[in-house]
Amino acid sequence: MRLSQMLFVTLREDPAEAEIPSHKLLLRAGYIRRIGSGIYAYLPLMWRVLKKVSQIVREEMDATGAQECLLPQLQPADLWRESGRWDTYTQAEGIMFAMTDRQQRELGLGPTHEEVITTIAKDMIRSYRQLPLHFYQIQTKFRDEIRPRFGLMRGREFIMKDGYSFHTNEESLKKTYQDMAQAYSNMLRRSGLQFRAVDADSGAIGGSGSQEFMVLAEAGEDEVLYTEDGQYAANVEKAVSMPADAEPSPFATCEKRETPGTETIDKLCKFLKCSPTQVVKNVLYQAVYDNGITVLVLVSIRGDQDVNQVKLLNELTKLAGNYQAKTVLFLTVPDAEAQRKWAAKSLPLGYMAPDLADDYIAGSKEVNSKFLRLVDRTAVDLTNFVTGSNESGYHVVGANWNKEFPLPAMVVGVRTAKKGDRAVHNPEQTLQSARGIEVGHIFQLGTKYSQAMGATYTSEQGEEMPFVMGCYGVGVSRLAQSAVEQSYDKDGIIWPVAIAPYHAIISIPNISDAQQVEVAEKLYAELNQSGIETLLDDRDERAGVKFKDADLIGIPYRIVPGRSLKAGKVEVVERATHKSQEILIDEVNSTLKQWIEAAIN
Repeated sequence: MRLSQMLFVTLREDPAEAEIPSHKLLLRAGYIRRIGSGIYAYLPLMWRVLKKVSQIVREEMDATGAQECLLPQLQPADLWRESGRWDTYTQAEGIMFAMTDRQQRELGLGPTHEEVITTIAKDMIRSYRQLPLHFYQIQTKFRDEIRPRFGLMRGREFIMKDGYSFHTNEESLKKTYQDMAQAYSNMLRRSGLQFRAVDADSGAIGGSGSQEFMVLAEAGEDEVLYTEDGQYAANVEKAVSMPADAEPSPFATCEKRETPGTETIDKLCKFLKCSPTQVVKNVLYQAVYDNGITVLVLVSIRGDQDVNQVKLLNELTKLAGNYQAKTVLFLTVPDAEAQRKWAAKSLPLGYMAPDLADDYIAGSKEVNSKFLRLVDRTAVDLTNFVTGSNESGYHVVGANWNKEFPLPAMVVGVRTAKKGDRAVHNPEQTLQSARGIEVGHIFQLGTKYSQAMGATYTSEQGEEMPFVMGCYGVGVSRLAQSAVEQSYDKDGIIWPVAIAPYHAIISIPNISDAQQVEVAEKLYAELNQSGIETLLDDRDERAGVKFKDADLIGIPYRIVPGRSLKAGKVEVVERATHKSQEILIDEVNSTLKQWIEAAIN
């Protein structure tokens, strides 16, 4: 392609809307164009990158025996109501673009396709003899993000590969799950990315085990905790660890003490000259279930620990049946406005005890009349601890469970693991931290959707059994941008060779120089004919502008037919290292072929 004939506009300044380097660079280099909030056009260079990523994904999926298909983006609400996720996706997470057609039928734009594929399986797969089966598609998805940002990282429209497998048993599912773990590792490795596979929370997709594939980058929204021995890695939402040991308590007897202005753990510990590991803090949450019932949740946890809201949400979801509900729509820390709706009297915030009286909750059909009391494992074994007294300005010191305060019946593990904690698998290993961008996620769904939607097959014994399912997703457009986030410098993008829009760019320093143009045209034709995808910068611009643009758009190799032509050579510059060397014109093709093959393989 000739740049003179291409839609090619670069910017010298960072766009005001862009926050992270990859977003700035893709806009500046003319790869994407913002159309609206979280909505971007993929311009010619970007589309070439996306096609290359898609091809790598497609090849790795096909190699596992998965069958490619294309599913409808427009999905009937009734399918999502069958699975129980319509309210979750339209109200709780609020990410479904929902609409009503002219016949007043409710529809959604697909953020994912579990319901659609399960319906197809229900209608078409009859016997165990047809299983296992695995389908995938590469398609645009839609999610109404609360705060679209970072360009293609968190947009409202994006390209994704999603796949779904159907099995007769868990053993068969686990084999496909392992095949997918390997295929995803292959995809990322072939794309030239540094990544880490980590244990993850299944979230609204559901199911049992799940694993995320994180591209390592400082701007990553996710925190990954791992051990140096390579035996453990998990998203912080899922990570488990051993906290530091609690220090011995200095309080031998129980008493109520005046502790003015100590509504935070730091202030309290300074006032009492004690360690936060000797404190039981009590954190209040408000959970709204899908039947409209609000439950007030009081979590008792060790003072130096934080509640992991994802883990807490999972525990509360397990309890949905106790409140005649299916799932949790919202989980928040109730602010003053929320408290006014259910609190019978002012709460002693900062001084609450584990036995905060239920009469703080005003009687209402929409609000459960009793606190749900949970205690984290970090607080269970504490003795002579410090905690609130349910009176502002006062704490209790030297308290014990089942003496001064009843131990909550539900013991849970909802603490947030953090860097420096000891590893569960080996206490001699401490957790390290890295930032990552989630580009892939695989799930063992089990029978969650098949049971809910009545999707069954006939077993070898003649019984009707629910399908055992798996689900596997890769963000194609997110992966492309994450490559930029991982590899750039002050001059612009540094694309991995495997997914670069072009392998090489020929920059003619002076288009008025007949010899430069002749050599450039010859190389342009020869390289493209031999399979080396090459751009020709034949614009009437200064050499410096062309070199800056070549660096900005990140093409792996720049060829310059300049002063060295007198010696029958051209200058070839490697974008990643800025390393320059002069190569005989007749050897450019073979040299680049070797470099490209080495980089890709």
